[in-house]
Amino acid sequence: MPRTFGVAKRRSTQIVPVVGITKSVEIELLSTMKKLGIVRSESYNKLGSISHWSLDWKKAIPEVKSFRTPDTLGLPAKLMDWTINDVAKAITASQAACTDAVIKKIYKRFPGKDNQKTRKELYKQLKTLAFQRLPLLHRLVRKEFKRGHSWVKNQIVYQQVGYNCKRLSRNTYQLELAGLRRGKRNKIVVRSNRKIKGQIRLIYNQLLERFEIHFLVDYGTVEIPADRRAIGVDKGYTEAFYDSDGQAHGENLGFAATKKSNRICAKNRNRGKLWAIHRKLEKIDPAKSARILKNNLTRKTENKRYRQNQSELTAIIGAASKSLFKGESLKVFAEDLTQPIRNKRQSKAMSRKLNSWMKGQMRDSLEKWANWTGSVVTEVQPSYTSQIDSVTGTLLGKRSGDNFTRFNGVVSQADHNAAKNILARGTDFEITRYMNKTEVQAVLLRRTARFLEGMGLSLLDAVELGWLDSKHSKTRAFKQLLVEMPGKPRQMSGRL
Repeated sequence: MPRTFGVAKRRSTQIVPVVGITKSVEIELLSTMKKLGIVRSESYNKLGSISHWSLDWKKAIPEVKSFRTPDTLGLPAKLMDWTINDVAKAITASQAACTDAVIKKIYKRFPGKDNQKTRKELYKQLKTLAFQRLPLLHRLVRKEFKRGHSWVKNQIVYQQVGYNCKRLSRNTYQLELAGLRRGKRNKIVVRSNRKIKGQIRLIYNQLLERFEIHFLVDYGTVEIPADRRAIGVDKGYTEAFYDSDGQAHGENLGFAATKKSNRICAKNRNRGKLWAIHRKLEKIDPAKSARILKNNLTRKTENKRYRQNQSELTAIIGAASKSLFKGESLKVFAEDLTQPIRNKRQSKAMSRKLNSWMKGQMRDSLEKWANWTGSVVTEVQPSYTSQIDSVTGTLLGKRSGDNFTRFNGVVSQADHNAAKNILARGTDFEITRYMNKTEVQAVLLRRTARFLEGMGLSLLDAVELGWLDSKHSKTRAFKQLLVEMPGKPRQMSGRL
């Protein structure tokens, strides 16, 4: 949780390559990684069950060492302990994500202010193993929590006491890492622009076929003011972000994502034809079939291009986040887009393009720059934020592409309008983050009916005038409001 005021630390993970390593050290490191992979796998199997829910990661070592000791694998005790702690922290993060998903389901099952006490009691039970005695909570957790398994065997975690760092030249450092034998350390040379300290992670990157050091860099602190300026942020495909001040950030994101998607589509169509030729020639001309398989159907070049495309999109999103904050401490309200898009028919081309929409990267980038600037990001319920008129707060209006047309004919920028609605949603006490779409729709229809009542009109009139989308007329809330707030219907030729 970000702090509300005071001082926050600026931290970021840096990756540096290993540029000097002997063959004997490389063999020993790979062997150690393989042995620690066994520890990691067994730790997941032991600690990943619900019986170890909310276990303190500091108490995880005795649980694993009760059936697996370092001597059985020929490992130093410290290397094994650091790996177990790393696994326990990962499981804790997975449990936190599960808790968040269960809270959403609890809210959907017990909505409204009348059930607030029930929700609080269930949240309290969810923090401990007491939830196992409640069939509802136990069932929800079982459904959401997936028992962890690990096949990772390409990394070693070292704490500060497990290595020494010595500077060789301006951008070159020598690391002496704890090895399998007491008193003998493995020396490697890394290229880095700063001295390495704190916990590090040595990883063998199989794609690039090299060793890398991952470590956390502290860039100092940032002052957090007591009062931050609030803005709303609309996440989009054409541009990464559009804020409530009317500024677009990352405007070339859609072009780059579409270009990447089209390239991959065309490439895979051609690969499909080559696969057909390869299978056809397997019996007729095995030599030619083998050449096609070797020279035209490998993934090495395509994987490299894919990584370049992903890096390009990540860079655009990062620059957009930086442009959004501009070094200022803000209170940002953004859409909660963690749920997948369901029950919406789309063309294959549209689905393919949306697969390139990096929603998760946008969320991570916002969080990173929020921590960097001392800001705070609050996610809100995203339903109907693009279909509300930000001036009246009602459903009177229609979005078409980048334009939003109000009921009185005034046209505004659609993403700017959505960002204003998200800003208003951040301080809306009636619409909370975990409400479902139907509840949000009922609240908005009630507000729309109240607005129309002041004009002497009803919801039915708004539909006939084309101000309100007719899809809302099929809901229970719409029909109920027609009875409760009939208004003064206008004389019209047709009926709904």
